[in-house]
Amino acid sequence: MRRFLPLLALVVISACAPQTIKLIPASAFESEIEGKPVSLYTISGGGLTAQVTNYGARVVSLWVPDLKGRMADVVIGYGTLDDYVNNPGERFLGSSPGPVANRIGGASFELDGAVYNLDKNDGNNTLHGGFKGIDHLVWEVSECNDSSIMMQVLHPDGLGGFPGNKTISVRYTLTSDSALKVEFGAETDAPTLINLAHHPFFNLKGSGQGDILDHVLVINASRTTPVDAELIPTGEIVQLDGSPLDFREPHTIGERIGADDEQLQFGHGYDHNWVIDRADGEEITLDATVYEPQSGRFLEVLSDQPGLQFYSGNFFGDGKTVDKFGNAIAYRGALALETQKYPDSIHYPGFTDTVLRPGETYTHTCFYRFSCR
Repeated sequence: MRRFLPLLALVVISACAPQTIKLIPASAFESEIEGKPVSLYTISGGGLTAQVTNYGARVVSLWVPDLKGRMADVVIGYGTLDDYVNNPGERFLGSSPGPVANRIGGASFELDGAVYNLDKNDGNNTLHGGFKGIDHLVWEVSECNDSSIMMQVLHPDGLGGFPGNKTISVRYTLTSDSALKVEFGAETDAPTLINLAHHPFFNLKGSGQGDILDHVLVINASRTTPVDAELIPTGEIVQLDGSPLDFREPHTIGERIGADDEQLQFGHGYDHNWVIDRADGEEITLDATVYEPQSGRFLEVLSDQPGLQFYSGNFFGDGKTVDKFGNAIAYRGALALETQKYPDSIHYPGFTDTVLRPGETYTHTCFYRFSCR
């Protein structure tokens, strides 16, 4: 298996308009955890360059051109493996958390008459798989080429309280049309829950370049699943008409984030699930777009999932946490757009089905596609 560009700190990627990108040296990630090798891999395609580590299947960096062809790393991440293992701030940067992304209320659920008690790592609730989810496991790299990398991991029976030995895979591909394509798969040997999501934190100005309040957002959703003060869904699905959570028309993220609205107060800003408007039979939907006017960078989020969690970086900005370049990670310095099934679905029959049984295969495909305007 090749490891691509392992020693280069700088590389010129465009002959007609040379732009220098600062790759993280592989040596900053070369190690072993619990006897399993960890490294850093570089892939390129469609004018993009990404670096991925098999610790937690994380996208560590993603270089994207602006309107003038200047490159910037548009995802927030750390510069060393140690910072991910002993994270100084946000834990889930660039990861694919699980086996159940988002929250499970009360840190327990009942399935087929058995009650399963989970890690309480978010108050009285479970978030992103508990204390040691798949973001804290070493994945095995099964395929790697110039533009794509595939990894898989075993999430064992009982870890975090979840039943079943779950084999989970993800493939990251940089496509010819300038997208990061994410493809998940999962199987289990016992009935369990699966709801995977990729968790990149984007700042389309570039990592460490201020906040994202001027980013212009559109979300293709007329409904949401409202939450309580612990950010656990109430079980309702409500219309967004007149709400500051309605992004069917373009709004900057900062325009209404301080509105006197109970849902925004519960989330300390945006941290909610939107119910994507999907036509019958439509497999891949344009879920959201983000435009950053200074650079001209334009992001489209597409998926086959029914929900989209938008988080506006409300808990960044402790003044101590820095990114891979040594820049402070600012309050609301990045945003996450996570395609997934609805949070806490196991407790609400009217929500999405997150139960996976032996003989079934879970799949999930999403795209983060870049252009300029």
